[in-house]
Amino acid sequence: MTFIAFIALIAAACTSAAPTQSPTLPPSSGDPIGSPSPSPSVGPIGETIDHRTGSADVILRLEQGGGFVPMEFSAAQAPLFTLYGDGIMVFQPKTTTFPGPDANGLIRGIPWRTAKLDEDQIQELLGFALGPGGLGAARGSYSAAGVADAPDTIFTVNAGGLNKRVVVNALGIDAAGATDVAARSAFSQLASRLGDIDRGGSIPSDVYVAERERGILMPRDAASAGGVPIDWPWPGLEPADFRSGPAGGGDGPTLPHRTMTPGEVAALKLSGIEGGVQGLVLTGPDSKTYAFILRPLLVDEQE
Repeated sequence: MTFIAFIALIAAACTSAAPTQSPTLPPSSGDPIGSPSPSPSVGPIGETIDHRTGSADVILRLEQGGGFVPMEFSAAQAPLFTLYGDGIMVFQPKTTTFPGPDANGLIRGIPWRTAKLDEDQIQELLGFALGPGGLGAARGSYSAAGVADAPDTIFTVNAGGLNKRVVVNALGIDAAGATDVAARSAFSQLASRLGDIDRGGSIPSDVYVAERERGILMPRDAASAGGVPIDWPWPGLEPADFRSGPAGGGDGPTLPHRTMTPGEVAALKLSGIEGGVQGLVLTGPDSKTYAFILRPLLVDEQE
């Protein structure tokens, strides 16, 4: 199946052909945020949705956040799907079975995946998101009265003259007296499509190899840390080198964190952590106990 057919297939049935090779994510230019990039020229109305074309320009994104979840889970959360202006998409594969802890209490995340869309595919996907997916006419937020501790589904679109973030609380959860039924139905269709963009792994993609990773350090009581403590692996680092504040400058948990170098990640001497890791317990140089979380960073994400 061609990759153009892949995108069409997610919206509707189509004819099959031979699969194409999916490229890996190209290296960053060195600026994690990316420099402003030009937009393609806009053709006749209805034919072209304008968007930036840079490798760090987010033009469509799906995230989930909030809700009643453990702090460790919240700290490790990342976008489920991101499409960049150059056609590279990075996504977390859909799963119904989440990894459990190993004998040492480590939970290795499922590696993210990446593939590339051409401009026709980008246009089709943006057209779906702005039209049937509901983002074109959406307002900024949709609450769900009477649903306590439900997570938010967050869409970001920067295309077609829009620069919009849409936060939908309790998407997919039926509630008595629910409002915005038509809009929520459209958002559900879009979330389902982006959340399973590779059709359960049946569409070719590659493992996403992050150039940078975020380390999150959480003080813990030794008796309740939950894992098997290991010695602090970084002679040149102190716990104070993990700065406090919302990771990425966002509104997430305020936890000590820093961007880890490849050498610092390698010092953990762990394999199979391309998708990140939770449950690691460290004994710091100050003899205190810390939980450590490692999470891959996307090319546009700040420290």
